[in-house]
Amino acid sequence: MANTKQAAKRAKQAVKRRSHNMAQRTELRTAIKKVKVAIATGDAAKAEAVFKESQGTIDSIAAKKIVHKNKAARSKSRLVSAIKGLTKTAGAQA
Repeated sequence: MANTKQAAKRAKQAVKRRSHNMAQRTELRTAIKKVKVAIATGDAAKAEAVFKESQGTIDSIAAKKIVHKNKAARSKSRLVSAIKGLTKTAGAQA
């Protein structure tokens, strides 16, 4: 337990900040999962559209330093390469 008023306030702020950050991190994971699900369906156009929606979410959470900017960039890169793989295989089958 906190010994001073300042320490008690900081502890309350830390709890509040942690819950907000966890919610933001969950939002990031959900955005990435939406794109992965769209990729799994095999529809490149749909996956591209969902990625464009999720891209803003990923960038804004990285800008708030909830996750490192390189992690956000790595996630986006992997999603884009997966989408490009869909278009490449769709073109080869046609």
